[in-house]
Amino acid sequence: MNVSGAVLLAATDPNEHRTLTIVLFLAVVSITVGITVWASRQTSTAADYYAGGRSFSGFQNGLAISGDYMSAASFLGISGAIALFGYDGFLYSVGFLVAWLVALLLVAELLRNSGRYTMADQLAFRMKQRPVRTAASVSTVVVSIFYLLAQMVGAGTLVSLLLGFEAGLAKNVTIAGVGVLMVFYVTVGGMKGTTWVQIVKAILLISGTVLITFLTLKEFGFNFSDLMGQAASNTGQGRAFLEPGLQYGVDLRSKLDFISLGLALVLGTAGLPHILIRFYTVPTSKAARASVQWAIGLIGAFYLMTLVLGFGAAALLTKTSYDRVIESKGNLASPLLAEAVGGGPGSNGGAILLAVIAAVAFATILAVVAGLTLTSASSVAHDLYANVLRKGRTTDADEVRVAKIAAFGIGGIAIALAIPAQNLNIAFLVAVAFAIAASANLPSLLYNLFWSRFNTRGATWSIYGGLISSVGLVFFSPVVSGKGVDPISGASLSLFPVGVDFHLFPLENPGLVSIPLGFFLGWLGTVTSRERASEERWPELEVRALTGAGAEGAVEH
Repeated sequence: MNVSGAVLLAATDPNEHRTLTIVLFLAVVSITVGITVWASRQTSTAADYYAGGRSFSGFQNGLAISGDYMSAASFLGISGAIALFGYDGFLYSVGFLVAWLVALLLVAELLRNSGRYTMADQLAFRMKQRPVRTAASVSTVVVSIFYLLAQMVGAGTLVSLLLGFEAGLAKNVTIAGVGVLMVFYVTVGGMKGTTWVQIVKAILLISGTVLITFLTLKEFGFNFSDLMGQAASNTGQGRAFLEPGLQYGVDLRSKLDFISLGLALVLGTAGLPHILIRFYTVPTSKAARASVQWAIGLIGAFYLMTLVLGFGAAALLTKTSYDRVIESKGNLASPLLAEAVGGGPGSNGGAILLAVIAAVAFATILAVVAGLTLTSASSVAHDLYANVLRKGRTTDADEVRVAKIAAFGIGGIAIALAIPAQNLNIAFLVAVAFAIAASANLPSLLYNLFWSRFNTRGATWSIYGGLISSVGLVFFSPVVSGKGVDPISGASLSLFPVGVDFHLFPLENPGLVSIPLGFFLGWLGTVTSRERASEERWPELEVRALTGAGAEGAVEH
């Protein structure tokens, strides 16, 4: 059964349900646009645009962080990975959640105290401005674009499911439409608009996930053991579905791939630019800690529910629907499960719940792409334009204007790259972004916070070395070429078509090599440099990071 023929799966009146779907999607877009327009009237300064005026409470920022973090990769990709690979798929959830301990204990409060608007502010405080800001800005844009790919691929998948689009022009137009919306959010609403969109989206997503989790467990008398048993039986994998090794651990390469993935997931969050920038939107370091604690609680509960979504899809979907999950690389597991627990294919309830959950997922995508685009545009304007090109001789209004222009360019690049990436699982795409963040951003941040000797050469070597190695290894990995053909759809499992094979690196995730390399190059660059100016400013940075003294002031020197 193809996507077009199975969109609403024999619903009584497909056109009626398609109309409902369109109305729900338009309602989601209208709400987010309304919030953005309202926020634009509250945005008058650079601090408003970049950091929301630092006016959000710990709880509000915790909700916004959750909205930023619980992306399409979480709702669609992770539940799909669990539906396909059982225990091994749940490892994504574990890695994403454990990563917050690193962010809470090592980064959140110290970064908020010692920075201003972007990650580069914290690095540039005691180093040479131009090389460090340039490196940090390039890394921010690259990581954000990889993350954007996952969200936009998810948007295309959702809309093609709900509206019956085949892969092709209509699906590509959907991806372009998401790109246009995200540029609108950033250019009009800034951080205030983006934050409120993320808060609303987090509430919608958690509510929708609770509903589907409840209905799924109700099918099994709230006995999770029965649910897992049915999932193992339906997939034909038996106990192997509930034990390690279905995806990772089959051979040495897959074991190394798992270690590489685990490193990327656990260390990547603390280096994600769109998460780091959220710590600047609260007024105090106490609020920064509180926001992370709220985020851990909300995200933890959500990831536990993805376990029910994934196993529920494996247990309740018909063979035809499950084949569609396989064909979509797992990305359709949650929407099709919503249809199943709403009454099943052909029922009004199933079609309505499918449309509601897809609309919620679409809101998720819109909120995350807005945050990512804002982060990239802010770095381009504040770091590259204001402090590298203009050497600090610019006004707040100029910076904001350049940030809005940059949003258009970043949106265009994301659209162009997302269209050929539609065959990849979006949880995997996010894992690649995590690996790049952990390789390029985290080493320099930690060295700068905890090593007084760290200097400009160490920072630039760490950022560029981690960035180039991680992106280069992905380019020469099976993700891009040489992975083979999907047995169901016949499509290439790599970005490049079947027959093109230039992969040299055997692992799908580069973290095992690129993360240690980023730390090593940061150390090597530092010890081979004679620069000592950074050591002179170390005591001031340490006091600022630990106490927050002077955090509102300029970081330039």
